Amino acid sequence: MRALVRVFATVTTVTPRVRCVPNQRGPDHLIRRIRPGCGRCPIRANLPGISRAAVVTAVRRSSVAGVRLGVLDVGSNTVHLLVVDAHRGGHPTPMSSTKAVLRLAEQIDADGRLTDRAAGKLVESVDEFTHIATSSGCEQIMAFATSAVRDATNCDEVLAEVAAKTGVTVDVLSGTDEARLTSLAVRRWYGWSAGRILALDIGGGSLEMSNGVDEEPDVALSLPLGAGRLTREWLPDDPPDRRRISVLRDWLDAELKVAAKQLSDCGKPDLVAATSKTFRSLARLTGAAPSSAGPRVRRELTSSGLRQLIAFISRMTTSDRAELEGVSSDRAGQIVAGALVAEAAMRALDIDTLEICPWALREGVILRRLDTGLQ
Repeated sequence: MRALVRVFATVTTVTPRVRCVPNQRGPDHLIRRIRPGCGRCPIRANLPGISRAAVVTAVRRSSVAGVRLGVLDVGSNTVHLLVVDAHRGGHPTPMSSTKAVLRLAEQIDADGRLTDRAAGKLVESVDEFTHIATSSGCEQIMAFATSAVRDATNCDEVLAEVAAKTGVTVDVLSGTDEARLTSLAVRRWYGWSAGRILALDIGGGSLEMSNGVDEEPDVALSLPLGAGRLTREWLPDDPPDRRRISVLRDWLDAELKVAAKQLSDCGKPDLVAATSKTFRSLARLTGAAPSSAGPRVRRELTSSGLRQLIAFISRMTTSDRAELEGVSSDRAGQIVAGALVAEAAMRALDIDTLEICPWALREGVILRRLDTGLQ
């Protein structure tokens, strides 16, 4: 059995050392700093048979190229593997993306347990994706689960089975952790000059919101208002019943009232940003640029455009919505509920326009791991 891959765990390694000139930065200065001195640098200066130039080259490569990481996201709808090249202080560069549609949130029995079939499919997917990550050259795998697994009454049992059969330990993120890590990703994408940022993220099982001026937000909240969850509980018909949509709108307004006050009391945001698939799809459906235009194209979602969109897609069947550009087949059934959550959040927080951020939870997980150190 493969050695257990510990998520977010520090891997102990023997660190070679050099002696260096303090208070200098960047890989180029290493040519100057390899001399007797403080012993702070992470390579050995006097290795028998290894030239000084080779030592400098190795450090340059480790500083610039970084490491290849696999991020395994066990969500309510999909299991998603993102392979990135990353180094501290730089943008993670996506190398490949693979996902499997498991719909775990829809496979909960009357006792709140993930079914045996769902657990088996999860084991198969994690095992397959671990092989993909390994063959892709990933040095570490970071696996995490969100709402569907977190809320299951047999969460520990299922993840123990995953660890035993695949060698991967899946870390369960709390809803607050999701909000904080998403906030970190948004902050790093826009930078300090963006000022106070209000960030929103609609997942399959929950809605995450945060507000702050630093990498650690002043307020980070998670509410059980995910698009998949509300579709199952409120909109079982296809197309959705108009009366139920009206009742759901009123219910969402009531559910968001307290959270909206907490977020608003922190201060008026300079930027409102939204992340993840639901918001990207809604923006695309209201005229934003397609994903093929690249991540740096500005994309927005307006409250007026969203209202018009809801009136349109709520009259369509799931199969018809799946034909729309920007809506994947696995999301077509829950895009109406997602749009209603987005509309309610924007209404509660008095938001007219929000910007779509390319980075979200997965990038936040990567950035936090880089910040805490890769060894």
